[in-house]
Amino acid sequence: MLLVVPLQVAAMSLWMVLPISLPVLTITGIWGVYAMALYNQHVCPVHNWLYNESCEEPLGLQRGAVLCCTLDNIPLISKCGTLPPESCFFSLICSTGSFMVMLIGLLRYAHVIERHQNCILNTAGLSTAWICAAGLIMVGNFQVDLAKVLHYVGAGVAFPSSMLFVCLQSALTYKLAKTQEEHRVGHLRGGMALLALVALVLSGVFFCQESVALQHASAIFEWTYCMLIMLFYGTFAFEFGGMSGDTLTVLSRGGGAGGQSFSTSSRPKMEAVGRGSNHHQSDSLSML
Repeated sequence: MLLVVPLQVAAMSLWMVLPISLPVLTITGIWGVYAMALYNQHVCPVHNWLYNESCEEPLGLQRGAVLCCTLDNIPLISKCGTLPPESCFFSLICSTGSFMVMLIGLLRYAHVIERHQNCILNTAGLSTAWICAAGLIMVGNFQVDLAKVLHYVGAGVAFPSSMLFVCLQSALTYKLAKTQEEHRVGHLRGGMALLALVALVLSGVFFCQESVALQHASAIFEWTYCMLIMLFYGTFAFEFGGMSGDTLTVLSRGGGAGGQSFSTSSRPKMEAVGRGSNHHQSDSLSML
């Protein structure tokens, strides 16, 4: 018996690996795609702020320490994953990341129901996570230079829904917080959500400007926003560390009510049925 409990605790704590693995894999993978695009001279370095209207030869054919860059070579995340071979890895990372976002969002939804109860914030958080996953699949599988309309539709879905997700989860964390540690997690998520909002707004505003410097700054803020969102998902390791197999039971029942509320609500019904049967037996005995 003494051996079963530590093994069960160790097994349940493995759930926290899931939210940690999402930022580790995606951040490492995206920077790997950037390194491949930079090595193949498909984009210019992030530290480069000098751009020309045109160049004598394309960036991929240039040789030398100083490169001639145009607006087509700004290191936006989508630009880094446009041309092969990095486009293959970019598509793989986005598809894998979207699946993990859906899974984490679903488990977070069930965990809130298990420990507390369902609410509008919890349901909205699940919806925005799945919408973000759908947009991320479109971004990864429709490259910006090959299917620009579909790529921008996916980006228009993924960016706002991911921002809404972190805001909803921050509010939900504050609403359910009872201990000092849970309040600290809420402060952390609230700060990350605020920074992500600033980065998203600046990235969108600068992207629409004609200034080359502002468009390059837009790329930097886009990278910053994506890093913050991925790290935000990693903070769910705090809740997932205490997750149990009852979470999957909540999903099998279709959600709606937690395990504690289910057991407590069924107990009065059983007692009422027991009292009714005893009363019926006493009436029968009196008639006899």
